[in-house]
Amino acid sequence: MSLLIRNGRVIDPASGLDETLDILIEGGRIADLQPRIEARGAETIDASRLVVAPGFIDLHVHLRDPGQTAKETIASGGRAAAKGGFTTICPMPNTRPPHDHPDVTEHIKSEAARAGLVRVLPIGALTKGLLGAELANMAALSAAGCVAFSDDGKCVQNSRLMLRALERARDLGTLIIDHAEDASLADGGIIHEGPVSRRLGLPGIPSAAEEVMVARDILLAEAAGARIHIAHVSTKGAAGLIREAKRRGVRVTAEAAPHHLLLTEADLEGRDPNFKMNPPLRGAEDVAALRAAVQDGTIDAFATDHAPHTPAEKAAGIESAPFGVVGLETAVSVLLDRLVHGGLIPLDRFVAMWTVRPAEILGLDGPGRIAVGGQADLTLLNLRRTVVVEAAEFASLGRNTPFQGWKLRGAPVRTIRGGRVIYPFPA
Repeated sequence: MSLLIRNGRVIDPASGLDETLDILIEGGRIADLQPRIEARGAETIDASRLVVAPGFIDLHVHLRDPGQTAKETIASGGRAAAKGGFTTICPMPNTRPPHDHPDVTEHIKSEAARAGLVRVLPIGALTKGLLGAELANMAALSAAGCVAFSDDGKCVQNSRLMLRALERARDLGTLIIDHAEDASLADGGIIHEGPVSRRLGLPGIPSAAEEVMVARDILLAEAAGARIHIAHVSTKGAAGLIREAKRRGVRVTAEAAPHHLLLTEADLEGRDPNFKMNPPLRGAEDVAALRAAVQDGTIDAFATDHAPHTPAEKAAGIESAPFGVVGLETAVSVLLDRLVHGGLIPLDRFVAMWTVRPAEILGLDGPGRIAVGGQADLTLLNLRRTVVVEAAEFASLGRNTPFQGWKLRGAPVRTIRGGRVIYPFPA
């Protein structure tokens, strides 16, 4: 079946395209891209007043399958992603068991195929059992379909092992995604170490816990001649270290999550566990520095760090509740509202940070761009639509959002993967 998208504002940062065009899709690929296309018998979508972008890519999510499916399944996470405007997502390996064996890779791929919605590209464990003691079989995991490696949720503390991992990733032509955290500095911390933690009497996680490891892993990547991607950057110091490393030619890239760009430690004054994540919300100076890093390109991509938990877990109180917030169904709207409509970045930069940049970081061939002959993965945005965040309406099993009740301008309204509309959900 053919699909014709008419009169959309087509934005493709990879080619610099930004104009009103029709898009004809046949056989899951883009067959034509012209100001006016006639295609008898094609299903037609009127995209007048809409933005048509490459399908959005989230390179950092947690799907909890295998082992914690009360929090999220690959199917429910896929529905949340499709509703949020994403066509490709990359789940982290901190499952139960950890994703350190090709059998887990096959399980994830099989469940994603069964769900039949978004493309799921798994990230394999860097070390066996995520224990930081012995490297996982990165070659076997890569051959099975892992697009990158990480011990996300933990950080490899042994510098010699991290250097070996970077050298192995270099030889395999793959990428390490770095959860940068010195465990001895962060040990026991609940929120950012600062005025709010002292006022609330809660143990803090200092900025130095992140910055020490960002500095170390930049140096190790430089020594190994390897690529490294810094996950969920949260501090001014970390952003500065990444900026300087890029100037030196180190092969480092970085991502920022919406909550670190929009919220601060002050939002924890009410002790709400839905504002508890790792790395934690930092100070206003850190948020300003991260926004500047988005503007100047130090931060390459956005990522949600979607981390669902059960309501019972989050209801345990800020001291006992697990770290993490959901983001797949809110990220696009909160960043459109606050960063694009707020005048911080232009729309094409926003689109690039969800499309071509994560595709380049992960070395993906196809996703992240709009081109004749290419994959028909598209995200349609209504920049004028007003939405209100309501956790009870999420497709995700997780309800742990810090953005409950926010009124936002701009939203994804249609998601197309491989030429098939996956949101609104098929009947």
